[in-house]
Amino acid sequence: MKTAVTFAQGSLAEPSAAEHAMADVRGRLALYAELAKLRLVTLVLATVATGFVLGARGASHPSTLALTLLGTGMVAAGSGAWNQYLERDRDLLMRRTRNRPLPSGQITSRQAVVFGTVLGVVGVAILAVAANLLTAAVAVLTFVLYVFVYTPLKPVTTLNTVVGAVPGALPAVIGWSAATGRLGIEAWALFLIVFLWQFPHFLAIAWIYREDYARGGHVMLPSVDPNGVLTGRQAAGYALALVPAGLLPTTIHLAGSLYFVGALLLGLYYLNHAVRFWLEANDKAARRLMWASFLYLPAILLLLLLNPLPV
Repeated sequence: MKTAVTFAQGSLAEPSAAEHAMADVRGRLALYAELAKLRLVTLVLATVATGFVLGARGASHPSTLALTLLGTGMVAAGSGAWNQYLERDRDLLMRRTRNRPLPSGQITSRQAVVFGTVLGVVGVAILAVAANLLTAAVAVLTFVLYVFVYTPLKPVTTLNTVVGAVPGALPAVIGWSAATGRLGIEAWALFLIVFLWQFPHFLAIAWIYREDYARGGHVMLPSVDPNGVLTGRQAAGYALALVPAGLLPTTIHLAGSLYFVGALLLGLYYLNHAVRFWLEANDKAARRLMWASFLYLPAILLLLLLNPLPV
């Protein structure tokens, strides 16, 4: 009797074919989510939503906003897939990226290219139909700059960071143009904030993983700046420029006094960590700066949404 009961319990414990199939589906979805860089897509969509809501200025366009987020998210995911396809050999050399779907062999190059291309094309089409052709054009520019300019420059020159910051900041412009059908000074003020924010953020990460980046053949500033003085100085310089840039929305009547105070405090907070990284030039200071960057951007976007000025 004990044997029969034990056998029955063991049988019940075994996963069924359906459960195996579901596990396989979840596993494949997780791989494609990593290929699409969904965490980065989330940040992109936050800047798109902010640009759109500020451009709409209280007007209700929920369906256009939803489709703009969907289209932009697809373009961003497609560019992430293409980026990993182009960097698959270098990713294999780096500890932090060698387990990605392509270098680990879990997804083929052909699958990545098809996935990225379909997402990009469909995403642009959604933006053209749901928003306007200007928005679709900015999305195409973002895709091209990220995939075919920034990515190939990474093993060539340290200026890749400057080039990469442009497509990194354009999603805010996409949101604004989707809501307004134009590109005004407000859109470029948002662009400038995100553009400048990226430099201390990327430089801190590049310093922390400088050996890994060098192993993968990426020419990042810390790779040619072993003592960290130049890296820290550039991080501090861009953070300093971000302080007045962060106040622009108030000066152009896009945001109110609450935003002004908050943006000033956030800018000084970010600058403080960038200067400390410059003076100390070590991993601990770089990590503090990295975490400060993670706080700055969502906080300033939230302030913009909480204290906009009416038209």
